[in-house]
Amino acid sequence: MADPGSRGDLVIKERAITKIVTLTAAQVPGVSRSGNGLSRFTGRSLPRADVSVGTEAVAINLYVTLAWPSRIDDVGVRLRTAIETSVPDLIGLPVHELNIVVAGTSVEESANQAALDPNTADAFPARSETDAPLSTSTEDGASTGSAARLRPRTPRAVPAAVPAAVIIALLVIGLAVVAARELLIFHNAFDGAPWIRNTVEWAARLHWSEWIIPVIVACAAAGTVLLVAAIKPRPRTHVPISASAGAPVVWMRPTDVARTTSSHAAAVPGVAAARTTVTPKRVTVHVTAHDAGSDKVADIEAAVRIAVEPGLSQLGSTPTLRVKVRS
Repeated sequence: MADPGSRGDLVIKERAITKIVTLTAAQVPGVSRSGNGLSRFTGRSLPRADVSVGTEAVAINLYVTLAWPSRIDDVGVRLRTAIETSVPDLIGLPVHELNIVVAGTSVEESANQAALDPNTADAFPARSETDAPLSTSTEDGASTGSAARLRPRTPRAVPAAVPAAVIIALLVIGLAVVAARELLIFHNAFDGAPWIRNTVEWAARLHWSEWIIPVIVACAAAGTVLLVAAIKPRPRTHVPISASAGAPVVWMRPTDVARTTSSHAAAVPGVAAARTTVTPKRVTVHVTAHDAGSDKVADIEAAVRIAVEPGLSQLGSTPTLRVKVRS
């Protein structure tokens, strides 16, 4: 009788690994579930994972929503530790690459939020020299403590050529329908005037006219626009969180950076409200003070800077900070 271990093969589907990763991520303190019934039906609820399975290792892109407030680097370390432990234990394959994308934040009072340590009350406290860096995994699954081998893909927007591609695809489908109609007419499947043949004959009888010049210019302009849209780089949609070494593996939306900055600014004594706008190179904090006299504006501005600069220093590229105070 054959050895029971050689009677068949064990095949682990990517869907099973995706489920393991998402369930593990959902149990990590600081990670929140998000998405209504429709988003769960379409597979867009968070946490969500894209998994690529090789013969000897697994690569994972993980999208999560963080409970507010929480330290992103600490949650990233917990996520990485949990996933790099559970996946090899359950499927026997090491994690070769793990990219974590913070897709949003949610304010909730849950057991996970209560389990956070006291340091997580501040979303962006200053990093100390003893903070552990985000680790990466080598091909054999061993943690190296360096992101030098990691080459994550930066979250970017939809390509500018997508609308043009959709329109061109619809036009090609329409052309296919017309061509099918011409084929049926040619084989006497039904009676009707052929469109393509009549159009070609009409074009063959054309002579030079003044309206042809605007058509040429319009076609050249349209071609130029389509060419630019095809080669235009996709803009970044997230801001990287700095890692101790190597490439960043955690990103935040500019909206979340603005919310974090506004929260810290609003906690400054004397500040009634705070609003933040974020651009790739600049962060502007608009502060409404209870008493913004000329003698207090400088003090409030300095206090706001002290409150928000530690958080902004955690970003991959520190933007220019501007504080505007008004009463």
